[in-house]
Amino acid sequence: MNIVVRPIRTIAALVATLAVTLATLIGFTAQAPAATPTSCTVRWGSLPKDGGLAMTSAALTGVRAGRHACFDRLVIDLNGGVAGYDVRYVPLVHADGSGMPLPVAGAADLQVIVRAPAHNSAGRPSYTPSNPNALVNVSGYSTLRQVRWAGSFEGQSTIALGVRARLPMRVFVLTGPGNGSRLVIDVAHRW
Repeated sequence: MNIVVRPIRTIAALVATLAVTLATLIGFTAQAPAATPTSCTVRWGSLPKDGGLAMTSAALTGVRAGRHACFDRLVIDLNGGVAGYDVRYVPLVHADGSGMPLPVAGAADLQVIVRAPAHNSAGRPSYTPSNPNALVNVSGYSTLRQVRWAGSFEGQSTIALGVRARLPMRVFVLTGPGNGSRLVIDVAHRW
């Protein structure tokens, strides 16, 4: 009778193979760790981002925010196409129509104007914030400090965005879902 003695590492490899096979058979899969960015280098700058003066009959329907590895994002939803916008750092944002000063938390004020009303063609509101002083909860965000409604007047809507400091930002438009579109404002976490 021949007895085969296997080294321990061969047995360990066999056990590992059996464990993987068993896990596959029962549907268990291990999640790979999330990829982390190697660099948050941005070249956006902090100068005004002007998307023109064109107006749209599309109405503003929502405002939301999100956190990303290298920037914080504000998204403004419209039920049609974005025609024009103006996003810039200002000493103080003023309310549309009244001109009332609207201070926001943070060391820098970003004025976001989308050339779209917050009402439909019949004059019914398409966007009515439940809390005009805090459109979106941005507590815990790296860059955004406050998102405040500045109003809608004569076909344009304004948002006061409080930012931690004057940091690089970019602005772009995404189409969809459906016939809608989104004005996206990203503010970097650092230079």
